[in-house]
Formats: sequence, C-alpha cells, structure tokens
Amino acid sequence: MREGLDRHPRSGKGAWTLLRALDAMAGRRLWLGGALLAALTVLMGMALLGLSGWFITATALAGLVPATALVFDVFMPSAGIRLLAVGRTGARYAERLVTHDATLAVLAALREKLFRHWSRPQAARLLMLRPARLLQRLTSDVDALDSLYLRLLVPGMAALGAALLAGLSFGLMRWWLGLLALAWLLLAGWGIALWHGLRTRQAAVRRAMALEALRLQSVDLAAGQAELLMAGQLPAQVAAVLACDARAAAADDRLYRAEARAAQAYGVAGALTLSAALLAMGSLVERGQIGVAVAALGILLALSAMEPFAALRRGAAEAGRTWLAVRRIGKAAVEEGPPQAGRQPTPGAGLAVQLDSASAAHPGQMAALGPLDLHIREGERVALIGRSGAGKSSLLSLIAGELPLVSGRAAAGFCCWMTQRTELFQDSLRGNLRLAAPEAGDDVLWQALEAAGLAQDVRAMPHELDTVLGEGGLGLSGGQARRLALARLLLHPARCWLLDEPTEGLDAATAGDVLQRLAVAARGRTLVLASHWQREARLADRLLWLENGRICGQALRGTPQFDEAIGRLRPDAGN
Repeated sequence: MREGLDRHPRSGKGAWTLLRALDAMAGRRLWLGGALLAALTVLMGMALLGLSGWFITATALAGLVPATALVFDVFMPSAGIRLLAVGRTGARYAERLVTHDATLAVLAALREKLFRHWSRPQAARLLMLRPARLLQRLTSDVDALDSLYLRLLVPGMAALGAALLAGLSFGLMRWWLGLLALAWLLLAGWGIALWHGLRTRQAAVRRAMALEALRLQSVDLAAGQAELLMAGQLPAQVAAVLACDARAAAADDRLYRAEARAAQAYGVAGALTLSAALLAMGSLVERGQIGVAVAALGILLALSAMEPFAALRRGAAEAGRTWLAVRRIGKAAVEEGPPQAGRQPTPGAGLAVQLDSASAAHPGQMAALGPLDLHIREGERVALIGRSGAGKSSLLSLIAGELPLVSGRAAAGFCCWMTQRTELFQDSLRGNLRLAAPEAGDDVLWQALEAAGLAQDVRAMPHELDTVLGEGGLGLSGGQARRLALARLLLHPARCWLLDEPTEGLDAATAGDVLQRLAVAARGRTLVLASHWQREARLADRLLWLENGRICGQALRGTPQFDEAIGRLRPDAGN
C-alpha cells in the first residue's frame, strides 16, 4: 500500500499550482462569492440567535417596570429579527446555488482538461494497460476534489466569520474578552479539524486505494469469469474481491470511529465555550459592567460560535483522499494538452508521408523502428509486409503520430487509422458513426453504410440507426462490426488511411467483399496497410517488407518481385 503512495509527488507546490488552476477554471468571483455567502449565512444565523435572546430578555425586564415598558421600542428589534431571518434564508439559497455552480463548472472543466491531456500519443496503449486506474482518475479522483471547496474552503471561511463576529461582540464588552474568544475559537475549532485530518489521512488513503482495487478486481471477475473458470482461478479471483472489500470496510471502520471522536471533541469544545461565556457574563453582570440582556446575547453567541467549525469535520475526514487525488491528477490538470494524434508536420509537396532517417520507440523501450527513409506519394497505395514483430504496426503508429519520434524527421498529412481492433462503443449506431463526422446527417450515414455493405443489415434492425450497441459493439457479428468500422472510416475527412490487418478474423467471403468496397472507396486517397494476407496486399501499388524495424526491400506492381512477395504471404484460402 505504501508503494502505491510513494509513486506520487509529495510536494505542496503542485497542490498550490492545482488550486490556482481550479480557481482559473471557475472564476474568482464564483469561488470567493460562494465562500462569502456561506460566511454571511453563518453570521446572520448567529446574529439572529443573539438578537432574539437579547430582545426576549430585554422585553421581559422592561415589562417589570411600567414606565420602562411604555417607552421600550419593540419595533426596531422585531424588524431586525425578521430581516435577519429572511436574509439568512436568502443567503443560504444563494450560497448553495453559487457554490454548487462553481463546483460543477470546475469539475466539468477539469474532466475536459484530463481528456485533453490523455489524448497524447500512446494514450490508447496506456488505456489498455491500466483502464481501471485511468477511469478512477476521471471519476472518483475528480469528484474527491470538490471537498477542497465545498467542505474545506467554504466552511473554513464561514467558521472564520463566526469567530470574528464572536470576538467583535465580546470585544465590545471587554477588549481582552474579545481577543480570548477569537483565539480560543480559532485554536479549538481549526485545531480539532487539523487533528482530525491528520488522524484520518492514512485511513482515507487506504480506503481510496482499496476501493480502486475492488473496482479493478470486480471488473476482471465480471468480464473474465469464463476464462477464470476454465483456468481454475475463479475462486482465487472471488477471494481477491472479498479481500479488497474487507480492506475498504476496515478503513471505513477507522474513519467512522475517528469521526465520532471528532464530534465528541467539538461537543466538549462547545460545552467549554458555553461554560466560559456563562461565567464571564455572570461576572460582568455582577460587577454592573453589562446588562442582563447583553449577557443573554453573549451567551447565545457563544452557544452558536462553535457550530460552524464542526462543519469542517467531514472535510477534514476526506482531506487525505482529496490530497491523494491532487497528487494523482495535479500534473495532468495544470499541463496543457499535447497536439492531437494524427496531426504530424506537413510533408513535402505531392507527398502524403515523409520519413527521413526517422527512428521511434515506445516509452521506456529500445528503438522499435529505424532509421527509416520512406516517401509515399499522395494517392499511392502501399502495403507493409513482414513477419509478426517486424515493425509494421509500429510504422503505422509513427505515421499516425502515436509513436514518439526519437530522431530524424517524420511528416504526414492528416491520417485516419483503422487498427486491428474494432473500437465500438455502448451507444447507438448513429453515435458510433458520428465519431468520424459529428455533423453528418442521416442521409450521409446511410450512404456510408451502403458503401460498406451494412445498410441492409441495419434496415432489418427494429430501430435502424437508433439501435443501441452493447459494450464493445455487443449485438453485432464480427463481420458487421468490421463493416461498421469501415463505414466510419469512409465518413472521416482524412485523405490518408492507415489500415492494420483490415480483414483479420473475417471469413473469406466477407473479407473479399470488405476489400472490394474498400478499394472503391479509397480512390484518390493514400492507403497504407499492414498485412499478412495476399488478398489485402493485392490492393497495393507498392510493397514494402520490414524486418527488425527497418525496410529491407520494396517491389512495384507489375514486377516479378511484386508477384514473388505476394506469393510468400498467407493465401486467401487459408482463412
């Protein structure tokens, strides 16, 4: 558990940078406005209680003497009480409106920031390696940041306002009494919150990490139960889920116990404050330095002064979780997102792809490609062939801007990459198609489906374009999913298409139909495809065979070398 924590920076500088970034996302007026409204609500509540106590006491005393009762003004205090009551209600409503508006605006902007940060090269590869972790960052970690504002900053400002009001009120009676009240409230109120936050920090972090592990283990259990059962690992996976749940429950138990002790501490502090106020007010009344009505006001102010500090209890309990979230996503939240993948430097005139002494590698690995010299003309069709691991997919990654360039120069026009995996989402058919063309109308979508050979199947579905797919395109056969990916490719405005094993996993008839439609749709476009199949390589005007990340040779259509290279590939009948 400690190793997971130590991978994150501990510097407070990053937290302060994140706070400034969050401030810029929401706007200072919203952040400070919400905190000031919260303070105003607390001050009006305390003033209402104090004024009501003074008014009741003063009225009762005035009633004892008929002459005093005749001249006693009951209208101004009663009007003040009504004003404070209405004002407190309005301030509370405005405070909730402003604070939640600010928080939701910040969280939405932060998620957009994270999406942009994660749209860097290699993002898809990293997402496949750690999907649960990145999902946790985007959901739970972002949600945990609302405690910074809603449960720490806003209650802290309100508590400060309460302490200042109590200090000022007691200071008007005796200056030393005001200073003592202010110092005691700040020391006790904030001190208990700080103690509570430090005491629960480890438990809050353990709970967060246990819940993240529980999510990961549960997803693996649900998604891979068939494989786990066949491997005899299903009981072990169930045991792992139960162990994660037990760790989260143990952390919850520690948090609940600590929160109960913090509530007791605030209760004791409130009782001490009230007792000290009773003694002080009684002493001042006995000496004739204040009246009984003023003493009642002071006692009721003391009664309510500690309550705003108690609101910090929940924020302090979640401070460890919030701090962990800051350390996890702080860097991504403050950095500007990198250029979008697929946007390479512009190649020379008439070229779609231009590689000059280009070398590339996956992060943390030795060079996977290069050095390479490759020029592909606009409208040319090139097939990359070679054994598995030769570097075909890596070369497509480099052209697409996904694989980081180590040395040399890589330039390409705007590319669209169709990988070996058919990436479909739990959305309608229309939604999956519009990923490539968000503004496309239904008539354009139907044309793309017709060109991909899927229109007839979609028309046979009860909801046609509104048909909702399951996760990963569940509800479509392998051939239908590949055709849907092809239709999405046809909708994309890129003039350069990158295809990685476009018909892998399809039967010969379906593969032949998909390739025939692809050849027609690709007229006038640049086509770069990686393949082991003769049927795919026949689309090319030029073959490039790779070995160990380097181009070992090439052959043009119509030459004996071209036919010889095609013959070494996997025959169509082998599918």
